[in-house]
Amino acid sequence: MSHSASHAPPSGKALAALAFGALGVVYGDIGTSPLYAIKECFSEHYGLAPDRANVLGILSLVFWSLNFVVAFKYIGLVLRADNRGEGGVLALLALLRPRKNPTVQAGLVGLGLFGAALLYGDGAITPAVSVLGAMEGLEIAAPGLERFIVPASCVILLVLFSIQKRGTATVGKLFGPVMAVWFVVIALLGIRGIAMEPAVLAAVNPLHAARFFLAHGMQGYLVLGSVVLAVTGGEALYADMGHFGRRPIRIAWFVAVLPALLLNYFGQGAQILRDPVARENPFFSLVPAELLIPMVIVATAAAVVASQALISGAFSLTRQAVQMGYAPRMEIVHTSTTEEGQIYIPAVNRLLMISCIGLVIGFGSSSRLASAYGIAVTGTMLVTTLLFHRVTRDLWQWPRWQCWTITSLFLVVDLAFLGANIPKIFDGGWFPLAVAAVIFLLMTTWKRGRRLLYESQAEGSIPLELCVRGLEAQSVARVRGTAVFMTSDASNTPGVLLHHMKHNKVLHERVVLLSIMTEDVPQVREGERFEVTELGQGFLRVKARAGFMESVDIPQMMATEEFAAEAGFKYKPMETSFYLGRESLRATGTGVMARWRKNLFILMSRNAGSAADYFGLPPNRVVEMGAQVQI
Repeated sequence: MSHSASHAPPSGKALAALAFGALGVVYGDIGTSPLYAIKECFSEHYGLAPDRANVLGILSLVFWSLNFVVAFKYIGLVLRADNRGEGGVLALLALLRPRKNPTVQAGLVGLGLFGAALLYGDGAITPAVSVLGAMEGLEIAAPGLERFIVPASCVILLVLFSIQKRGTATVGKLFGPVMAVWFVVIALLGIRGIAMEPAVLAAVNPLHAARFFLAHGMQGYLVLGSVVLAVTGGEALYADMGHFGRRPIRIAWFVAVLPALLLNYFGQGAQILRDPVARENPFFSLVPAELLIPMVIVATAAAVVASQALISGAFSLTRQAVQMGYAPRMEIVHTSTTEEGQIYIPAVNRLLMISCIGLVIGFGSSSRLASAYGIAVTGTMLVTTLLFHRVTRDLWQWPRWQCWTITSLFLVVDLAFLGANIPKIFDGGWFPLAVAAVIFLLMTTWKRGRRLLYESQAEGSIPLELCVRGLEAQSVARVRGTAVFMTSDASNTPGVLLHHMKHNKVLHERVVLLSIMTEDVPQVREGERFEVTELGQGFLRVKARAGFMESVDIPQMMATEEFAAEAGFKYKPMETSFYLGRESLRATGTGVMARWRKNLFILMSRNAGSAADYFGLPPNRVVEMGAQVQI
């Protein structure tokens, strides 16, 4: 059983177009792994001789990792756990029903948030390692240009992040064709290598992987820390499911991506058997000398596509976090008039750009960066496994033996990869963990701080029904028009309304108390958006629902026919005023949250984006009123 979107699945040309588009957006990350995966397996760090047994052992591990982790786990099973067509760690977390045990519920939420936080580390490393891996082809093509690899990589990344504000619509049209060319080229290179040394095809036999472990013991186990680089992109594949759907992603994988990757990996292994020196950069060693420069260009283009996919993913993840209440409001720019998912977040873009360029300069090579890469990937894979287990138990209600059989298989592989990457923590693996720890701290601090603020404001508030009844006994002047008071508490009177009545001693003839409720679904269906309650005295309580993948534009929502039908009046922009409260926060030494975290929350609040901008309110129709609140 799966929980997919209700619309009819694509077929024919539409299905083919979606599968083609998935090549670029979904498979950019895993598609560029051949640039560095095999090279890292034979790096000096492990000291493996480039002999037949080791080459077949490594290739066997790569072959079965791709088939088990990506084909079986993600393509076969995890993609079925969609939230109305959307995937990713936060979408998976939203699928889980609230637990009666608050400790278990907090544990699941914390796990999901840390998995999401790890993706930010992945988003910073992927552009850096992909572009560096592509540019390192210059070491073979033109050794004299080796000193320009790092500066050129920085320039490419700088240009890439600089054009984000223009949107991905134009660049996105090139994603599919660029990656289609890439997969065709790496497949042809692989076939060329295999034709010269067909014996590598024996690596399909898993016995070669088993013999490799038996021959090398702990050293062989630690090589899994580099083998996992071949399956990076599994999480990106799941997170991007909403853009294309499950079936196009599966078709693209089995028809194009998996065959191309396996052919190239086996071709690299064949090249190492023919020329042991090729282990220093087996990917570019496969390329004929006269085609090296063009191949560097194609590889760089593919690396940019892979980077773009992760950058766009970071933007989407941030919007989800804001909507679900785990991050403060930020400026979110829509770069397309037709595609809801194409957004640009300047603050996230700046942080990613600084991180990527800093990583390139600090690490200086794809080999050193690869050490930092594996820990983020394996950590997120483990989190997905644990949350997926709860989905199979609670949502799909699989038999207990079936749940634990699947979960145990996944855990054995995930923990094996994670354990092999632990020694890398001191070689750079600390970076994604540090990024994840900081992001996790910020998200949980914001969530808890908002709850404290809500509780503090609720303590001194007046029940809404009591306020409305009180107006009957008062002669408050009423003026034409509509006043919309934004409130997060639909049951109590907003503080900004009380301040308005106290100081201005006047009310509009129609008062709308509007609450935005974020649901655990990507998009709210038409007809389910509004819940309106008439309170008398011209007061309306409106609960407007939004999905965690939606941006909220209040004037646009109020201008819909659905709102007019539910509320009983039409929205007139020039006769409507919006009232917002602006809190001045003060930290106290008491409460369940430490004072330093309260101060951190206050700092985040001061730097949060304007509510008026975030909700799309017209600047000349907004009134803000402040109040001091202790938390």
